[in-house]
Amino acid sequence: MAKKPVVSIVDDDPSVREATVDLLKSMGFIAETFQCADDFLKSDRLRGTSCLISDVRMPGMTGFELHNHLVSSGTPVPTILVTAFPNDTDRARAQRAGVFCYLTKPFKESELLACLLLALNSPNTSTRGG
Repeated sequence: MAKKPVVSIVDDDPSVREATVDLLKSMGFIAETFQCADDFLKSDRLRGTSCLISDVRMPGMTGFELHNHLVSSGTPVPTILVTAFPNDTDRARAQRAGVFCYLTKPFKESELLACLLLALNSPNTSTRGG
């Protein structure tokens, strides 16, 4: 039996982390939460993460910086960025950086699920797993 994908959520807002982890678990995913990018990078979940959902604006490392760090360090993780402050410049930047989705908070359950399925079914991510 195939292992369930592990989705890591990095957001400095506890209510967003809790709501997102509950949503993902109800969809059948294994979900882990982290308060900041540093916590995620230091965790044992880094290598087993199938998809990353990260806030754009956080103290310390931003969601963009986290995505770029993972790519440049040779451990790219399919990334979905979420933000309460959407703008076209950041959306274009996310696209150029290879981010799978750029969602506005609060996002719809169906939007997140569509992004997750896109990221998890990408040919570049089929070898990743928990």
